[in-house]
Amino acid sequence: MLTEKEYKEIREELDNCKRPLFFFDDDPDGLCSFLLLYRYAREGKGVVVKSSPELKPIFLKTVENYGPDKVFIIDKPMVSPEFIDAVKVPIIWIDHHNIIKNSGTKYFNSRKDGFGEPASCICYRVVKQDLWIAACGAVGDWYLPDFSAEFSRKYPDLLPAEIKRPEKALYETKLGELIRILSFILKGKTSDVLSCIKILTRIKTPYELLNEETAQAKFIIKRFKKVKEEYDSLLDEALEHSKADKIIIFTYSDEKMSFTGDLSNELLYRFPKKIILVAREKGGEMKSSLRSSGPVSVSEILKKALVKIEGYGGGHEHACGACIKKKDFEKFVENIKKEL
Repeated sequence: MLTEKEYKEIREELDNCKRPLFFFDDDPDGLCSFLLLYRYAREGKGVVVKSSPELKPIFLKTVENYGPDKVFIIDKPMVSPEFIDAVKVPIIWIDHHNIIKNSGTKYFNSRKDGFGEPASCICYRVVKQDLWIAACGAVGDWYLPDFSAEFSRKYPDLLPAEIKRPEKALYETKLGELIRILSFILKGKTSDVLSCIKILTRIKTPYELLNEETAQAKFIIKRFKKVKEEYDSLLDEALEHSKADKIIIFTYSDEKMSFTGDLSNELLYRFPKKIILVAREKGGEMKSSLRSSGPVSVSEILKKALVKIEGYGGGHEHACGACIKKKDFEKFVENIKKEL
């Protein structure tokens, strides 16, 4: 956790800007972090950063076109130094991945002793509102926050109090259903994604979405169901690869939407004793998600598997992302198996 002083600093940065620009990761934690800050500030513009763990210089054009008075970067483990150097307004970077030594930003990272609570938890402690959005972001990142008891008291039908593990919350509750809605509407065409995000900034309660109480909610659920059809088809394929001894490896092509994180999470839930590797082929690269549980650390395995491999990656102890050149992917898999 951050200190109360740090939460106050972030809040003051929000209170003292008129035209903030928010860059955030394309998962439920990143999305919910943005929603928490935006719904508090009621100003600015959100930009979802897809396809890469790094905020790259290509996004400088967005900064130039919008002309913000502050830039907020949320739930991104890496930011290009070139991006930081080129932005001439204050940058507030909120994260929970590996701590980065950097200059040129106001950097807030919750990671201590190898763990950092999700960015949505940080943002919730800053704005102190929209509990349901914060719960979606945290549980979507496989973390049951300390405010989950308060959430269960307020929404017992969404998260029963007896649920004490994030994976059960994610796959066995109504809260988990809500999280999947938020995750799946981030897939596909950017224009469709932005339309859904705009609507989410105005949704008042979780029931408005779950019960399709408004025309706006119906729009989101219609898109969610369409994306879910594609996901379910891929999941069925992935389950056919689940008979391996120690590791489940599933690859698919860029003809499909990007579901690597969603698939790897669900496969880990179903097969908690196995290592999960899901990769999507795109542009000569294999964009991958790795998962593990128990004593096995995929972050340590990944570091060693990347030796003499053209690619990069990183993340948490039990959840990592990697991008490997297709020509090296077979060798990369061999390295992982060797480590196991």
